[in-house]
Amino acid sequence: MAAKRIAQSSINWSAIAERVPAEQRPHFFAFKAKSDAYLRKVVALPEQPPKIDWALYKSKVPNPAMVDDFQKKYDAFKIPVPDDNVSSVIAAEEKEAAAKVQKFKQESAARIVEHEEMLKKLAAQIPLKDMTMEDFAYAFPDECLDPINRPTYWPHEPEDQPGMEDKKDAHH
Repeated sequence: MAAKRIAQSSINWSAIAERVPAEQRPHFFAFKAKSDAYLRKVVALPEQPPKIDWALYKSKVPNPAMVDDFQKKYDAFKIPVPDDNVSSVIAAEEKEAAAKVQKFKQESAARIVEHEEMLKKLAAQIPLKDMTMEDFAYAFPDECLDPINRPTYWPHEPEDQPGMEDKKDAHH
């Protein structure tokens, strides 16, 4: 497989610059300057090595067999180009990331629907400033104080209830 000539950078530097944190900008700009300098050097060089006039050397050098040997070695010399063995890995990671993003979007859309339903429910109920304790118990049965079915001790916070010390210790 023949290597193609790089004529310009395929990197979207402005898109990368948008994501670079302010404290990393000097490093980013230094890296971009090095990359641009390297690209300018590569573009300034000829695509093919210079052609050698072997006939002229054969006429000037006393031993033409040596020139033939050099020509054979020069023509056989190929600059090795590394194989591209990471593009497929990067493409697979990109597809995996895109799938994760799609999954997150779908889950977020479901959460948005749930939250919108909750907002509709909250908008339809009596405003909190006008609610009585009975109204609050009716609207939020899991959050209200229920001394008969779920008695609690003052100050009625979950962390102050019996058995919570065991749960606190298990988390730490």
